[in-house]
Amino acid sequence: MDTNRSGVVIRRGRPAGPRTIGLVCAVAAAGALLSGCGSGSDTASPQKSAAPSRAVPATAASPSGSLNADQAQRKALVPKAEVDYVQALKAAIAAVPSSEAIAAELKGTPASPYWDTVVATTDGTAYAVNVDAVSGKAQKPRPQSDDPDDKQELAARLDKATVTAQQAAQTATEKTKGTVTTIELGDADHGNDTVAWTVGVVTTDDWNETTYEIDATNRKVLWMHVDQD
Repeated sequence: MDTNRSGVVIRRGRPAGPRTIGLVCAVAAAGALLSGCGSGSDTASPQKSAAPSRAVPATAASPSGSLNADQAQRKALVPKAEVDYVQALKAAIAAVPSSEAIAAELKGTPASPYWDTVVATTDGTAYAVNVDAVSGKAQKPRPQSDDPDDKQELAARLDKATVTAQQAAQTATEKTKGTVTTIELGDADHGNDTVAWTVGVVTTDDWNETTYEIDATNRKVLWMHVDQD
């Protein structure tokens, strides 16, 4: 890994991502990680970010200009999703009263895209909610783990996180102009009891995905990774 002038760790290879508890991992079921929809409707309140101000430049898909399998998959799916991550999370929260957003990922096929979201109440009870990425309709919430330790851990994480999903996504898209692909609250990769958001952003000129880990207490970028594989 390298460090840029702003002190942000730039990772090589695929990002490790946050160490989430089992109930969130169970929601992110098998299937390729695909891209999400736009950040343009982000309504986060203004907040000074500790993240570096220099945007990450877009890079070519390959020397020949052809797309690899992951890039082609993103190109096929992203334009089909008319509902972005903000709308999907709002629909999921509406389906589970008094809940907060903790994850969203665009999945499915170009013919049937959907958002796999997770919301949780303050006591650490988590619910998976699939949201149609075309109509915005939320399906019936599915309760996740009832394990007391899982719930306690998640409740503590929610209590620590003062940065919302929308604010974390705003921080990421200020660095890389593109559309939000995934977002998830978890423990920071470097540990130290830090809670962090992992945010994926796709650039539609090359269909690469840039992943950021953002401190959930101060919006500082802890590391970033550009997936060109």
